[in-house]
Amino acid sequence: MSSAAGPATDPAADPATVLVVEDDPSLNAALATTLSLAGFRPVTAHTAAEGLRWFAHYAPDLVLLDLGLPDRDGLSVIREIRERSTTPIVVLSARDGEAIKVEALDLGADDYVQKPFGVDELLARLRAGLRHGVQARGSEPLVRAGDVEIDFGRRAVAKAGQPVKLSPKEYDLLSELAINRGRTVRHKDLLRAVWGDERAEIQYLRVYMGQLRQKLGPDRIVSEPGVGYRLADS
Repeated sequence: MSSAAGPATDPAADPATVLVVEDDPSLNAALATTLSLAGFRPVTAHTAAEGLRWFAHYAPDLVLLDLGLPDRDGLSVIREIRERSTTPIVVLSARDGEAIKVEALDLGADDYVQKPFGVDELLARLRAGLRHGVQARGSEPLVRAGDVEIDFGRRAVAKAGQPVKLSPKEYDLLSELAINRGRTVRHKDLLRAVWGDERAEIQYLRVYMGQLRQKLGPDRIVSEPGVGYRLADS
């Protein structure tokens, strides 16, 4: 790794969560530090099993994945994530053969970064992966609903032009509603998208939606009893 870039995010924006799955302890720690300095929220794992567990728990915005893991080949991790999610995956690997790169991309990886690598290039690829993730989910970079504005590129929310500080879960819930605005999003779909498990306690939704209503206005989040929630456009 070469020169690290400084913080590059708006302090009002909620940082994107990046799951780092890398078995080398020193590189894992270095990546976590670099990502934190660049304004991301790193979650680290050292094995495939741990990575998949944290993926389900944290529902990260992007996965940075090493292929040479001690318990499973990273290619199988790509396959398993793609069975349940379109979350961007950036492979980080010392393997340099064309065949392995093609296989990783064919399985659903969004990018392939070869070790050793430069930090500036890696961060640029992560930012590109996050942008592609928003586009893949069918959302415009900026969504407005009444006086509320959601900027997916910066993970920032404003109300009447003033920044609104949201917790990670609040932002993730709001982004799901914004992506599907005009439609009711079912309880189980929100639980699966934000908590990684549609069987999670529905009380979680009630608590966080109540907090969103306090911050964005009581009429902005509409509840459809027994069904789900939707974002009111006006």
